[in-house]
Amino acid sequence: MSRRDEILKTILRGTSDANISFTRLCKMLKQLGFEERIRGSHHIFTKEGIEEIINLQPKRANAKSYQVKQVRNLILRYKLGG
Repeated sequence: MSRRDEILKTILRGTSDANISFTRLCKMLKQLGFEERIRGSHHIFTKEGIEEIINLQPKRANAKSYQVKQVRNLILRYKLGG
């Protein structure tokens, strides 16, 4: 199982939203075809064909749990990641 598949599985499981690495979450979004733009501490992700814009900010080394939930809902809504 690749690292992307591992973090995708963890996100979709939804049991440890507060323990998702910010760096790994950003990397996974880029691997799913999102483009990243950085403004200060804000990492903004967009993808053609997806209406929503994902705005992530780190909380120490992890992603914020409500933002992980937003990413999970987006992955499920658009059936991303296989």
